[in-house]
Amino acid sequence: MSDELPALPWERSRRRTPSTRIPLTRGRIVDAAYTVLDREGYDKLSMRQVAAELGVAVSALYAHVSGKDELFELMYIRMFEGWELPDPDPGRWREQIMDFARKSRARLLEHRDMARISMGVLPFNPEVLPQVDRILAIFRAAGLPSRVAGAAGDVISTFIEGFAYEESMWDDRRRESQEGTWKDLQTAMTRYFKDLPPDRFPNLVALSDFLVDRSNDDRFELGMEIIVRGLASIAEEARATTGSEPSGRSEPADERP
Repeated sequence: MSDELPALPWERSRRRTPSTRIPLTRGRIVDAAYTVLDREGYDKLSMRQVAAELGVAVSALYAHVSGKDELFELMYIRMFEGWELPDPDPGRWREQIMDFARKSRARLLEHRDMARISMGVLPFNPEVLPQVDRILAIFRAAGLPSRVAGAAGDVISTFIEGFAYEESMWDDRRRESQEGTWKDLQTAMTRYFKDLPPDRFPNLVALSDFLVDRSNDDRFELGMEIIVRGLASIAEEARATTGSEPSGRSEPADERP
Protein backbone atom coordinates (compact mmCIF):
# COMPACT_ATOMS: atom_id res chain seq x y z
CA MET A 1 0.00 0.00 0.00
CA SER A 2 1.31 3.42 -0.92
CA ASP A 3 1.79 6.02 1.81
CA GLU A 4 1.36 8.82 -0.69
CA LEU A 5 -1.71 10.95 -0.06
CA PRO A 6 -3.90 12.13 -2.93
CA ALA A 7 -3.24 15.63 -4.12
CA LEU A 8 -5.42 18.43 -2.91
CA PRO A 9 -7.86 19.63 -5.56
CA TRP A 10 -6.05 22.95 -6.09
CA GLU A 11 -2.68 21.21 -6.32
CA ARG A 12 -3.53 18.59 -8.92
CA SER A 13 -2.70 20.83 -11.82
CA ARG A 14 0.76 21.40 -10.40
CA ARG A 15 1.70 17.73 -10.46
CA ARG A 16 3.30 16.72 -13.73
CA THR A 17 3.32 13.30 -15.31
CA PRO A 18 6.73 11.81 -16.01
CA SER A 19 8.23 13.08 -19.29
CA THR A 20 7.87 10.75 -22.27
CA ARG A 21 9.88 12.94 -24.63
CA ILE A 22 11.99 10.91 -27.02
CA PRO A 23 15.72 11.75 -26.69
CA LEU A 24 17.06 13.89 -29.50
CA THR A 25 19.53 12.04 -31.72
CA ARG A 26 21.25 12.59 -35.03
CA GLY A 27 18.98 9.97 -36.56
CA ARG A 28 15.83 11.84 -35.49
CA ILE A 29 17.29 15.10 -36.76
CA VAL A 30 17.99 13.57 -40.18
CA ASP A 31 14.47 12.10 -40.28
CA ALA A 32 13.01 15.54 -39.57
CA ALA A 33 15.28 17.16 -42.15
CA TYR A 34 13.99 14.78 -44.83
CA THR A 35 10.41 15.62 -43.82
CA VAL A 36 11.10 19.34 -44.18
CA LEU A 37 12.96 18.80 -47.47
CA ASP A 38 10.07 16.87 -49.00
CA ARG A 39 7.55 19.47 -47.88
CA GLU A 40 9.45 22.74 -48.38
CA GLY A 41 12.28 21.98 -50.80
CA TYR A 42 15.98 22.73 -50.66
CA ASP A 43 15.77 26.52 -50.53
CA LYS A 44 13.54 26.56 -47.45
CA LEU A 45 15.28 23.82 -45.51
CA SER A 46 16.85 25.37 -42.40
CA MET A 47 17.95 24.38 -38.93
CA ARG A 48 15.05 26.40 -37.56
CA GLN A 49 12.56 24.49 -39.72
CA VAL A 50 14.03 21.16 -38.61
CA ALA A 51 13.84 22.22 -34.96
CA ALA A 52 10.22 23.24 -35.39
CA GLU A 53 9.46 19.85 -36.96
CA LEU A 54 10.93 18.15 -33.88
CA GLY A 55 9.28 20.55 -31.45
CA VAL A 56 12.58 21.64 -29.88
CA ALA A 57 14.59 24.84 -29.64
CA VAL A 58 16.98 25.32 -32.53
CA SER A 59 19.85 25.45 -30.04
CA ALA A 60 19.13 21.81 -29.14
CA LEU A 61 20.14 20.72 -32.63
CA TYR A 62 23.64 22.12 -32.28
CA ALA A 63 24.46 19.63 -29.54
CA HIS A 64 24.27 16.95 -32.27
CA VAL A 65 24.90 18.74 -35.58
CA SER A 66 27.36 21.59 -36.10
CA GLY A 67 25.25 23.28 -38.74
CA LYS A 68 23.46 23.00 -42.06
CA ASP A 69 26.50 21.71 -43.95
CA GLU A 70 26.93 18.78 -41.57
CA LEU A 71 23.19 18.14 -41.72
CA PHE A 72 23.41 17.86 -45.51
CA GLU A 73 26.34 15.46 -45.15
CA LEU A 74 24.35 13.26 -42.75
CA MET A 75 21.41 13.24 -45.16
CA TYR A 76 23.79 12.22 -47.96
CA ILE A 77 25.28 9.42 -45.86
CA ARG A 78 21.79 8.14 -45.05
CA MET A 79 21.23 7.64 -48.77
CA PHE A 80 23.89 4.88 -48.83
CA GLU A 81 22.69 2.93 -45.80
CA GLY A 82 22.04 -0.74 -46.56
CA TRP A 83 23.48 -0.50 -50.07
CA GLU A 84 26.18 -3.05 -50.85
CA LEU A 85 27.85 -3.01 -54.24
CA PRO A 86 28.72 -6.40 -55.75
CA ASP A 87 32.19 -7.85 -56.14
CA PRO A 88 33.69 -6.74 -59.46
CA ASP A 89 32.94 -9.14 -62.31
CA PRO A 90 34.98 -8.51 -65.49
CA GLY A 91 32.34 -10.31 -67.55
CA ARG A 92 29.45 -8.25 -66.21
CA TRP A 93 30.99 -4.88 -65.45
CA ARG A 94 28.64 -3.05 -67.83
CA GLU A 95 25.57 -4.49 -66.11
CA GLN A 96 27.09 -3.70 -62.71
CA ILE A 97 27.64 -0.06 -63.65
CA MET A 98 24.13 0.27 -65.10
CA ASP A 99 22.65 -1.27 -61.95
CA PHE A 100 24.65 1.18 -59.82
CA ALA A 101 23.39 4.09 -61.91
CA ARG A 102 19.74 3.04 -61.70
CA LYS A 103 19.88 2.56 -57.95
CA SER A 104 21.68 5.88 -57.48
CA ARG A 105 19.02 7.73 -59.43
CA ALA A 106 16.22 5.92 -57.56
CA ARG A 107 17.69 6.87 -54.19
CA LEU A 108 18.13 10.49 -55.24
CA LEU A 109 14.49 10.64 -56.35
CA GLU A 110 13.19 9.25 -53.05
CA HIS A 111 13.35 12.77 -51.62
CA ARG A 112 12.69 16.14 -53.17
CA ASP A 113 15.85 18.05 -54.16
CA MET A 114 18.12 15.32 -52.79
CA ALA A 115 20.16 15.52 -56.00
CA ARG A 116 20.91 19.15 -55.20
CA ILE A 117 22.20 18.20 -51.76
CA SER A 118 24.25 15.36 -53.23
CA MET A 119 25.95 17.73 -55.65
CA GLY A 120 27.30 19.78 -52.77
CA VAL A 121 28.71 16.91 -50.67
CA LEU A 122 32.12 15.32 -51.27
CA PRO A 123 31.83 11.52 -50.98
CA PHE A 124 34.99 11.16 -48.90
CA ASN A 125 33.61 10.42 -45.46
CA PRO A 126 34.26 7.03 -43.82
CA GLU A 127 30.69 5.84 -44.34
CA VAL A 128 30.75 6.34 -48.12
CA LEU A 129 34.39 5.59 -48.96
CA PRO A 130 33.78 1.81 -49.15
CA GLN A 131 31.21 2.44 -51.90
CA VAL A 132 33.63 4.66 -53.78
CA ASP A 133 36.39 2.07 -53.51
CA ARG A 134 34.09 -0.71 -54.76
CA ILE A 135 32.94 1.23 -57.82
CA LEU A 136 36.59 1.93 -58.67
CA ALA A 137 37.27 -1.80 -58.38
CA ILE A 138 34.58 -2.46 -60.99
CA PHE A 139 36.17 0.05 -63.37
CA ARG A 140 39.59 -1.51 -62.91
CA ALA A 141 38.21 -5.02 -63.41
CA ALA A 142 36.81 -3.78 -66.74
CA GLY A 143 40.37 -3.14 -67.88
CA LEU A 144 40.13 0.64 -68.00
CA PRO A 145 43.41 2.55 -67.90
CA SER A 146 44.09 4.01 -64.45
CA ARG A 147 43.59 7.58 -65.63
CA VAL A 148 40.12 6.74 -66.97
CA ALA A 149 39.17 4.45 -64.09
CA GLY A 150 39.95 7.21 -61.64
CA ALA A 151 37.72 9.71 -63.44
CA ALA A 152 34.85 7.48 -64.59
CA GLY A 153 33.07 7.44 -61.24
CA ASP A 154 33.01 11.22 -61.08
CA VAL A 155 31.73 11.46 -64.66
CA ILE A 156 28.92 8.97 -64.00
CA SER A 157 27.95 10.52 -60.66
CA THR A 158 27.82 13.97 -62.26
CA PHE A 159 25.49 12.65 -64.96
CA ILE A 160 23.22 10.87 -62.45
CA GLU A 161 22.98 13.86 -60.09
CA GLY A 162 22.49 16.33 -62.93
CA PHE A 163 19.82 14.16 -64.50
CA ALA A 164 17.91 13.72 -61.23
CA TYR A 165 18.18 17.45 -60.49
CA GLU A 166 16.87 18.28 -63.97
CA GLU A 167 13.97 15.89 -63.39
CA SER A 168 12.96 17.73 -60.23
CA MET A 169 13.25 21.13 -61.96
CA TRP A 170 11.09 20.06 -64.89
CA ASP A 171 8.57 18.52 -62.55
CA ASP A 172 8.24 21.89 -60.81
CA ARG A 173 7.88 23.64 -64.16
CA ARG A 174 5.23 21.16 -65.27
CA ARG A 175 3.20 21.83 -62.13
CA GLU A 176 3.47 25.58 -62.71
CA SER A 177 2.51 25.32 -66.39
CA GLN A 178 -0.93 24.72 -67.87
CA GLU A 179 0.11 21.26 -69.02
CA GLY A 180 -1.39 18.66 -66.69
CA THR A 181 0.96 15.75 -67.37
CA TRP A 182 4.47 15.14 -68.63
CA LYS A 183 2.98 13.78 -71.85
CA ASP A 184 1.08 17.04 -72.34
CA LEU A 185 4.28 19.00 -71.84
CA GLN A 186 6.13 16.76 -74.31
CA THR A 187 3.42 17.32 -76.92
CA ALA A 188 3.54 21.08 -76.42
CA MET A 189 7.34 21.17 -76.72
CA THR A 190 7.34 18.98 -79.83
CA ARG A 191 4.79 21.29 -81.42
CA TYR A 192 6.97 24.28 -80.54
CA PHE A 193 10.01 22.80 -82.31
CA LYS A 194 7.94 21.83 -85.35
CA ASP A 195 6.66 25.39 -85.70
CA LEU A 196 10.11 26.98 -85.74
CA PRO A 197 11.23 28.55 -89.05
CA PRO A 198 12.93 25.68 -90.90
CA ASP A 199 15.27 28.00 -92.79
CA ARG A 200 16.73 29.27 -89.49
CA PHE A 201 16.52 26.08 -87.42
CA PRO A 202 16.64 23.17 -89.89
CA ASN A 203 17.99 20.62 -87.39
CA LEU A 204 15.56 21.45 -84.61
CA VAL A 205 12.66 21.08 -87.02
CA ALA A 206 14.03 17.88 -88.59
CA LEU A 207 14.54 16.25 -85.18
CA SER A 208 11.46 17.70 -83.49
CA ASP A 209 9.85 14.27 -83.13
CA PHE A 210 12.92 12.90 -81.32
CA LEU A 211 14.04 15.72 -79.00
CA VAL A 212 11.53 15.04 -76.21
CA ASP A 213 9.86 11.82 -77.34
CA ARG A 214 11.30 9.62 -74.59
CA SER A 215 10.24 9.13 -71.01
CA ASN A 216 12.69 10.12 -68.30
CA ASP A 217 13.50 6.45 -67.77
CA ASP A 218 14.31 6.02 -71.46
CA ARG A 219 16.42 9.19 -71.53
CA PHE A 220 18.37 8.07 -68.50
CA GLU A 221 19.02 4.62 -69.94
CA LEU A 222 20.21 6.12 -73.23
CA GLY A 223 22.50 8.58 -71.47
CA MET A 224 24.08 5.82 -69.40
CA GLU A 225 24.40 3.59 -72.46
CA ILE A 226 26.35 6.33 -74.23
CA ILE A 227 28.71 6.64 -71.26
CA VAL A 228 29.17 2.89 -70.74
CA ARG A 229 29.75 2.23 -74.45
CA GLY A 230 32.39 4.95 -74.42
CA LEU A 231 34.12 3.32 -71.46
CA ALA A 232 33.91 -0.08 -73.17
CA SER A 233 35.60 1.28 -76.29
CA ILE A 234 38.44 2.70 -74.18
CA ALA A 235 38.84 -0.65 -72.39
CA GLU A 236 38.97 -2.46 -75.73
CA GLU A 237 41.66 -0.09 -77.02
CA ALA A 238 43.68 -0.63 -73.85
CA ARG A 239 43.44 -4.41 -74.25
CA ALA A 240 44.49 -4.18 -77.89
CA THR A 241 47.51 -2.15 -76.83
CA THR A 242 48.61 -4.35 -73.94
CA GLY A 243 47.33 -7.67 -75.25
CA SER A 244 45.88 -8.52 -71.83
CA GLU A 245 42.37 -9.40 -70.71
CA PRO A 246 40.62 -7.86 -67.68
CA SER A 247 40.63 -9.92 -64.51
CA GLY A 248 38.71 -9.85 -61.29
CA ARG A 249 41.83 -8.62 -59.53
CA SER A 250 42.31 -4.86 -59.22
CA GLU A 251 45.74 -4.81 -60.81
CA PRO A 252 47.26 -1.56 -62.10
CA ALA A 253 46.08 -0.92 -65.65
CA ASP A 254 48.04 0.59 -68.51
CA GLU A 255 48.18 4.38 -68.20
CA ARG A 256 47.39 5.00 -71.86
CA PRO A 257 43.74 5.84 -72.67
